Amino acid sequence: MTKTSIHPSRSVLTRRQNTLKGPVEYSGIGIHTGRQVKLRFCPAKEGTGILFQRTDLPSRPIIPAGLEYVRDTNRSTTIGLTDVFVHTVEHVLAAIRAYNIDNLLIEVSDAEPPIANGSSDVFVDMIESAGVVEQSHTLPIVKLEKPIYWSQGDSVLIALPDESYRISYTLSYPKVEVLRAQYQSFEITPERFKTDIAACRTFSPYEELSTLLDKGLIKGASLSNAVLIHREAVFSKGGLFFPDEMVRHKILDLIGDLSLIGFNFQAHIIGIKTGHKANYEFAKKILNHITMEKTE
Repeated sequence: MTKTSIHPSRSVLTRRQNTLKGPVEYSGIGIHTGRQVKLRFCPAKEGTGILFQRTDLPSRPIIPAGLEYVRDTNRSTTIGLTDVFVHTVEHVLAAIRAYNIDNLLIEVSDAEPPIANGSSDVFVDMIESAGVVEQSHTLPIVKLEKPIYWSQGDSVLIALPDESYRISYTLSYPKVEVLRAQYQSFEITPERFKTDIAACRTFSPYEELSTLLDKGLIKGASLSNAVLIHREAVFSKGGLFFPDEMVRHKILDLIGDLSLIGFNFQAHIIGIKTGHKANYEFAKKILNHITMEKTE
C-alpha cells in the first residue's frame, strides 16, 4: 500500500479537522446520465477524508476523493475503482473544499451526483443546513516555498507562495463573441465562495454541443442547469447571475479539481485557459512538490 506524507522540509501550519454535525441529502438528475439520483452527506470521524459511496451497487463500493483515483477528465472529473465510477465530482468537491470539510462520506445512488442548477450552491445549502463541527484532530496546511508551473499549448497554471489560498483565472474564447476574455481573482474562503462563486453555472459554447452529444454526454442538460452561448447571445434560466459568470465557474471547477490533492495548502493559483485535464496534471505536480512517497 502507498501512503503520502508531507516532505519534512516543507513549512507547515495546522488547523482542526472538520465534518458535518449531521446527515443531509438532496435529489436531482445527473447532467450527463440524465437519471434521477440521491446524494447524501454523512459525517465521518477524524482521518477519514472525503469518500464517495455508490449505494446503488450491491457491494456499496467506496471511492476516495484523491488524485490516484482519477479515471477521466473529459468535460468533467471522474474518479473510480476498477469498473466502478463516480462522474462529475468537481462541483461537490468545490463546496466541500471551500468550507474546509475534511471528513465526509458522500453517498450517491447513481454514477454521478445531481447537477442541480449546474453550480455548487445546492451543496453549499446542504453544508450550511447540516452545520460544520470542529473535530479534535488537526491537519497540516502546507505553505509553498517556491513557484510551481505547468503549461501545455496555451493552457497555463502557476502556484505562487502566498499567505492565503487565492485563485486568479483568465478565460479566453476568442472565437466566441460574447466571451472573448474574462478575468477574476478571489481569496477562497467560505464566505467568498458562497457569495461570489458557488452559484456560477457550467456553460458551453453552442459549437461544442454536437461533440458532447456524439459522446453520449449531457443527457440531463437544460437551460435550468447550464448556460448556453452562441455568438453574442447567452441562453440560461434567469439570465446570467454575474456578467463574468463563466470565469467564476472555471474558478469553481479549479477549486474542486485541486481538492483531490488531499492536502490543504497556501498558494496563489494563476490559471489561464485550463480544463479538467490541465487541472489534474497541475494537481499532480503540486502533490509531488509537497509530499514524499512511502511504500509499505
